[in-house]
Amino acid sequence: MSLIEDLNWRHAVKAYDSTKKVSQENIDKIVEAARLAPTSSGLQPFKLIVVKNQDVKEKLVSGSLNPECMRDCSHVLIFAAWDRYTEKRIDDIYDLTTDERGLERGRFSSYTNMIKEIYLKQTAEENHAHIARQTYIALGMALAQAAELKIDSTPVEGFNNAVVDEVLNLNELGLKSVSLMYVGYSDEQNDWLKNMKKVRNPKSDFVIEI
Repeated sequence: MSLIEDLNWRHAVKAYDSTKKVSQENIDKIVEAARLAPTSSGLQPFKLIVVKNQDVKEKLVSGSLNPECMRDCSHVLIFAAWDRYTEKRIDDIYDLTTDERGLERGRFSSYTNMIKEIYLKQTAEENHAHIARQTYIALGMALAQAAELKIDSTPVEGFNNAVVDEVLNLNELGLKSVSLMYVGYSDEQNDWLKNMKKVRNPKSDFVIEI
């Protein structure tokens, strides 16, 4: 199937079959799609937490607006942004980049100095808003990869971030949860959206050509 066909196939699952689990091989593919997502300045300023442990999912349930999906899905992916940019975080990723490319460290210092000048002067809230936007690109890539594998998913932004952050000790890691992705297989009898027509604005309303 083409990517467009895969995207027409997928929907935001409303009920999962708790007896069906996604293989580690396919979880790894979804994670890799997120890892390969583009980010601003190549900084990749977030982490992806993969939760399959049922006890941990149960602790996360109280922060979910759709607790049965949290409980019954195979895995929960948490896209967690850096709490803010730091000089070390920027240097670390650019040291990795130069090392991997066989270049001298500091090769891109004129550029990193420029972005430090921008980001380090911002408030933590301004930093987080910028970083959070990067996570949505990775979420989209992960959703597309799941669709290609015919694995059901649900993107989630409506949840109690404080609960997720506390359960996973994200504050200690300098992270803040931004979005979730439930992964698994639809409970076809209870997933009320599964057989409904996909509705999007028509191209004539969606696209402005100049």
